[in-house]
Amino acid sequence: MGKSRARRFKPVSFSPAAAAAVKPVAEPVQEDSAESLRAEDLLHKLQSPSPEVRDFACASISQLVQQQQVIPGFLQRDVVRCLGPLLLDKSMSVRETAAGALRNLSTCGGFDVCDDMVTRDIMTPLVALLRECSTGLDSNMEPETNSKDSTKNQIEDIANQAVNILWNVCESNSKALAIFNKENCVEIVIHCLRKFPSNLELAVSAAYCLQTVTEDNPELLAFFNASALQTLENVLMTPAATMEMRLLQTLVAGTVWNVKEKLPPFSQADSINAILRILSEVLSQDGGQFIIQMKETETMRLNTAATESEAEEAAAILEDASLTEDDGMVDRAVKQKNHDNFSDLIPVSHEELRQASFLLVAQKSALEMIVNMCCSDEPSDDEWDEFSSSDESETCLEKSVADGGQLMSPLCLSSEVHSALLNHFIPKKVFEKTRFPDDAALQICRHNSAWKSLITKIFTVQHRALTCLHNILSMLDIESLGGVSALQELAQHLSELVFTQKDGPKHDDFLEAASSAVRALLQTIASKGIPQCMTPEQVMSFAEACVQSRNTSARVNAVSIIGITGSVLAKRGDTAEMLKIRKEGREKYSTDQLCVLDNVRTNLRRFIAYLETVDKKHKKKI
Repeated sequence: MGKSRARRFKPVSFSPAAAAAVKPVAEPVQEDSAESLRAEDLLHKLQSPSPEVRDFACASISQLVQQQQVIPGFLQRDVVRCLGPLLLDKSMSVRETAAGALRNLSTCGGFDVCDDMVTRDIMTPLVALLRECSTGLDSNMEPETNSKDSTKNQIEDIANQAVNILWNVCESNSKALAIFNKENCVEIVIHCLRKFPSNLELAVSAAYCLQTVTEDNPELLAFFNASALQTLENVLMTPAATMEMRLLQTLVAGTVWNVKEKLPPFSQADSINAILRILSEVLSQDGGQFIIQMKETETMRLNTAATESEAEEAAAILEDASLTEDDGMVDRAVKQKNHDNFSDLIPVSHEELRQASFLLVAQKSALEMIVNMCCSDEPSDDEWDEFSSSDESETCLEKSVADGGQLMSPLCLSSEVHSALLNHFIPKKVFEKTRFPDDAALQICRHNSAWKSLITKIFTVQHRALTCLHNILSMLDIESLGGVSALQELAQHLSELVFTQKDGPKHDDFLEAASSAVRALLQTIASKGIPQCMTPEQVMSFAEACVQSRNTSARVNAVSIIGITGSVLAKRGDTAEMLKIRKEGREKYSTDQLCVLDNVRTNLRRFIAYLETVDKKHKKKI
């Protein structure tokens, strides 16, 4: 019985809107005349001798480039080379706003813009800035007097912006990654990570960057010395008091997994166990209940703030009244106080919302890590040639398609990973995350505009859990999965899930993940002769939905699911009416026609297997 290929995720992508990539830089761009004039004016102001003017221009560009339609116009005016030198400006404020503008440009512009930034040599001033920041991180430099937050070290703020730029371009561009390796930038990023006790924001940015640059980058392993590995261990062993800290630990766990070959052999089992412990703790959290809890906390905080504001207002009114007998002046004072204090009802920082977001992102990252742990190596680019030329692959393919439509090599886990997955109940916790999102939490998000951004994150966690379930089913034996009864319960759950969940953002992504899980489960059940829980009618209904999807993998999965079901039904004696019987069909065609049909069938099967391997190798995930 062939198994479906385990899915693999790339490191988390930086762009919040990667699907809506900016047009290539070389394309002519139709600009509004006002936008064109404003862009020219701001770029001219970047050359001003006044640091205040340069700072204003950088801040304005930073805000504008969050609108993707204006990015091509700025790029055509060489905004990268205009902003680059300002990363080393004499004014610290200009450095920070210039770095912020480049960060937004790289984030909102996507991969094409990051490639253009590297082409225009952004790495030279960026690496120089990072080196200066690294030197100053441990100094007791006072922030500038015009700093918006005098309690924060401005060097750390600049470093945070710079590390985000570095993460973005290294995620996108191989040349940037090569420069990262050559310049030993990992030492700088590790230095930023060490600030986690006092600056979690900077540490999380550093952890994102580390997880990205350590993925499939063996050259970088040489730069991970004992001090760097100790820093990673310190983060993992620190008690997590906030969800932001849990997110940091999850990202660092991903980095440890990527560099596990650098770990001493005698400590690898303990390190893998520590990684799975972190992931287990993150997945143990109920995201829906945490959202409800955080919203209640936010409501209580805002109510308390409103009550305190009213008390202060009343005291101020009484004081004003004691100073004057002019009733009109008192009325004006009340109106002015009401106006001034209205903003107090809106939190300066949506802390509860941030914590809820941190948890969902941490769970998504944890599930992606488990997906990568439970997968085989990616296929080679010439696999299609192997399919076409090898008699042995043809034999395996025929057997595989009969079982479910995919060629697979045997899959196995190391004993350390296998034990850690089971000891920390990872399969059970992944299964829990595939359930329907909490309806009460969804209602909170739908009826509060600031919280709506969590809806996509909630469903993304479910989608990742379904993909993770597919890989776990492909890698673990039935006993490790809980036995026959557990598989039957899972089959019933998936049946309810795929035939009940009709809405939600990114429904095509749901179909891809759900169809992968259903396919892997049907293969496992069929291999052991366990009764199928999905009826042929249900299978065909689900397959039809997948075939109509725009997602290629969902359509391929549909073919596999139908193949598995047909193979199972063919072994039963009462299913003639359900199948277009092969013998009856062959009688309608001549020998020559049957040869042609057999060739078409064989090539179609080859192409389906090839299409899936290529699609999964090149597809970028958000």
